[in-house]
Amino acid sequence: MSKTRSRRLRKKLFVGEFRELGFEVDLSFDAKANEAQMDGFFDRFFSEAVMPEGLVFAGWADAGFVCSSQRGSVTEAQRTSVSSWLDSQPMLSGFRVGPLMDVWHG
Repeated sequence: MSKTRSRRLRKKLFVGEFRELGFEVDLSFDAKANEAQMDGFFDRFFSEAVMPEGLVFAGWADAGFVCSSQRGSVTEAQRTSVSSWLDSQPMLSGFRVGPLMDVWHG
C-alpha cells in the first residue's frame, strides 16, 4: 500500500517531486601515472568538468559520486558533459559513468 505524505514531508524526505539525482564515476588510471600527475588530473577535473556544470564530486582517487552543488538533480546533459571530458583524458586507461540514480535513497 502506498503512503500518502504531505508536501512538507515529501520535501524533507527527498521523495516524489523532491527526489534528487546524481551518478557514480569509476576511474582507472594509466599504470605510469604518479601522484603529482593524479593531483593535476583532479585539479583539472574539478575546474574544467565538475564546477562549471554546477556539480560537486565526493569520493576518492578511483571512484566517487557526482551530484548538484545546489538543491536539485543532475541532468542527463551534465552527465554527458562529464563523460565527454573524461573520454578526452589520455591519463585514464578506462572509466565508467553510471546512470542517474537517487542521491538520498540509492
